[in-house]
Amino acid sequence: MQLDTRAQTLLKALIERYIADGQPVGSRALSKISGLDLSPATIRNIMADLEEQGYVASPHTSAGRVPTPRGYRIFVDTLLTVQQLDEQAVEARMRLQAPQPQKMISNAAQMLSQLSQFAGVVMSPRRESIFQQIEFLRLSEKRILLVIVGPTGDVQNRLLLTDVDYTPAQLTQSANYINQNYGGLAFDEVHHRLQGELRQLRDDMGRLMQAAVEAGSEAMADSSEDMVIAGERNLLSVSDLSSNMTSLRQMFDMFEQKTGLMQLLDVSSKASGVQIYIGGESNLVPMDEMSVVTAPYTANGKIVGTLGVIGPTRMAYERVIPIVDITAKLLSNALSHH
Repeated sequence: MQLDTRAQTLLKALIERYIADGQPVGSRALSKISGLDLSPATIRNIMADLEEQGYVASPHTSAGRVPTPRGYRIFVDTLLTVQQLDEQAVEARMRLQAPQPQKMISNAAQMLSQLSQFAGVVMSPRRESIFQQIEFLRLSEKRILLVIVGPTGDVQNRLLLTDVDYTPAQLTQSANYINQNYGGLAFDEVHHRLQGELRQLRDDMGRLMQAAVEAGSEAMADSSEDMVIAGERNLLSVSDLSSNMTSLRQMFDMFEQKTGLMQLLDVSSKASGVQIYIGGESNLVPMDEMSVVTAPYTANGKIVGTLGVIGPTRMAYERVIPIVDITAKLLSNALSHH
């Protein structure tokens, strides 16, 4: 960072004032709030240097300046003083304990939204497609119902349309073979192991088992909710994000399609601790005026998902960062003790 102490102090003061009131900040205001004993001319020169380096910009309508994505980045990485949250107070409001992990995740998304006043998002843990046992039920000629029983007793059904009309005895034999050899494994693992072993089986039976494994893998994947989002409506009251129809459309496209958001959360799950993605700087954030603060969460020491807060670039990062950090720790703790 090629900024001396005076430039850092002025940039920090400018960004904090801009986050607070959303108005471009002029040299006169900076001379009052920065605590530096500098002449207005010196402040103007430093601000001109900051603008030339890309940390601030001048809107056409004002003599004041606003932070750029690069300015926000240096602010959150090196100038920010993060507030300390009372972890016990947050925990008391979180009520994360719930009979089902999915309910804990939903509670965490709600709490992120309530504490930040923006949108909370939690990427659900990736479910391994493990099954305890399967059954085949012959519905009619070449139509078979595949019944999948998961490790916790949950049941999934899939319809298989086959080329061959299997007898009930063949269906029982195939199900027994899979259950005895592969029960308790993930369908993906079974798929690889079957490749080498099916040569010893009759072609018809082999095809049925392959179809069952592929359908089972899809069924387990479909049954897990990818992401929980809470508080999207909070963003409607943020003028930076809802000031024009183009911004609104971009924002709700992101929530509806979820693909880009999933990609961002997936990337952040591979990093440790709190990550901040700033619009205009990160291609993962669809809008220049939006930032996403994320952190991975764990179950029994293993990272299983990511959570975060979606809000305007002009957010109080010093408040949001500890909210995200503590929520990730509390959710990790709740899932590990479930």
